[in-house]
Amino acid sequence: MNPDLEIAQKATLRPIGQIAEKLGIDPAVIEPYGHYKAKLPLSLISKNPAGRLILVTALTPTPAGEGKTTVSIGLSEGMNQLGHKTAVVLREPSLGPVFGIKGGAAGGGHAQVIPMEDINLHFTGDFSAIEKANNLLAALIDNELQKRDSALRLDPRNILWKRVMDMNDRALRQMVIGLGGPSNGMPRETGFNITPASEIMAILCLAEDFSDLKERLGNILVGFNLDREAVYARDLAAVGAMAILLKDAIKPNLVQTLEGNPAILHGGPFANIAQGTNSVIATKMGLSLADFVVTEAGFSTELGAEKFFNIKCASSGLRPEAAVVVATVRALRYHGGGVINEASADKVKAGLANLQKHVENIGKHGVSAVVAINKFSDDTPEEIAVIQNACANWGVRVAVSDGWAKGGTGTHDLARAVVDTVQSGTSQFKPLYQPEDSVSSKINTIARELYGAVGVQYTAEAAMNLRRIERIGLGGLRICMAKTQSSLSDDPEKIGCPEGFDITVRSFEIASGAGFLVPIAGNIMRMPGLPAKPASMGMDIDDKGVITGLS
Repeated sequence: MNPDLEIAQKATLRPIGQIAEKLGIDPAVIEPYGHYKAKLPLSLISKNPAGRLILVTALTPTPAGEGKTTVSIGLSEGMNQLGHKTAVVLREPSLGPVFGIKGGAAGGGHAQVIPMEDINLHFTGDFSAIEKANNLLAALIDNELQKRDSALRLDPRNILWKRVMDMNDRALRQMVIGLGGPSNGMPRETGFNITPASEIMAILCLAEDFSDLKERLGNILVGFNLDREAVYARDLAAVGAMAILLKDAIKPNLVQTLEGNPAILHGGPFANIAQGTNSVIATKMGLSLADFVVTEAGFSTELGAEKFFNIKCASSGLRPEAAVVVATVRALRYHGGGVINEASADKVKAGLANLQKHVENIGKHGVSAVVAINKFSDDTPEEIAVIQNACANWGVRVAVSDGWAKGGTGTHDLARAVVDTVQSGTSQFKPLYQPEDSVSSKINTIARELYGAVGVQYTAEAAMNLRRIERIGLGGLRICMAKTQSSLSDDPEKIGCPEGFDITVRSFEIASGAGFLVPIAGNIMRMPGLPAKPASMGMDIDDKGVITGLS
């Protein structure tokens, strides 16, 4: 059996009311989903939350992953053990990676959130609600195209909105619908995205309250009419019905860690194609109920952390007071040109340029960084010492994190370093750019400052997209870059800390409801495919309901 699942299934779960009480919540206020999960009402959010916000990010990940969620949970456990009232606030997992290759997103080893099976499967139905809201809008669009006397006069060649489902299914990326005669709708080319790539997911995770949610839903650009004029979801009278479908999904979910500490999970946008962070509502909920909130952003500093800072924090007023950069010995071996599972202090040293760049990226936002060395069993003392010595030379605090093997007791050093950094007051968060800057200026700033690019090139399609964005008055939106997570550049083969490269934007997508533009660099797919041997092939459930093979 997978050790993570075995550990999770052996855990003694506490009734969710007891977890609520740890946050000072009357159990009568929560909305239970069974014995161990609950929805939290938005009324628990303070107008001026007093908690301190800590971001967990990472260096450029290897194909094996670096364990940000495990470090986030372990850090929260360690801080609670040291007497700091802490909540970990995370994203919900997507079923696509669960049944594909990546696995779930509930942490690992002795640093997990539970019930692990529920969290990694349907959980409380948030993703399903997002799918339904998204696909209702798609159905309304096709219904409008079917009308002979449509006042909107939608152009079927210029519909931007796609359907979504939460599964990796490459066959749905591009398709023709409406075949079979006039009664089946108007034939047109479209496709599916995966649910975490839906703009509804982005909107849910950026909305401040229900009123803001509805306004953002109305601002979704669905396409253009025959006169090349923009058509929005509000023009289809779609907002009320979509909001109804999201009435429970907007509420954050309360679960627990293995050590019985509170964990709030909400939303799940991917970081290479969306903003990659949990909801503003969940983060503010945690800051209203705990003294410290540990949260994570997907992938590395130039992706998830950049979007956390410049989209989520800049638009909501959140102010992070420390950032943990997760590093692993095996990742530094890889970025130094070595083999992940072959010990080499020299390769670790050669890979340090990647880690240094990510530490610098945090500093560019005015936030103080702490490096967490996420420990694996094959790490050698010599390799760990290389990282520690480098951090000392950079003037950056560093600590070994052993939460996977030891839970909270394995993260005390990291917890002390993080709390000290927060309480030092050295962080003065500042966004990297202003929304009113030109689109090209905002993209240039991100590419040059955080990726280390020389410049940015635009394909003919991207240049055309950019002219259309300016024509319809959406140039003041924030930027949500879509690029590979495997490199600081837009080329996944360029490991380490590449230099002398350009970023090429090949097209743009518009997420006006979420409040950002999506420049697409490289070959980024919004509907992944399954690997040759999907993880689902090793999963099963017995007559007693015991699941095996889930990771």
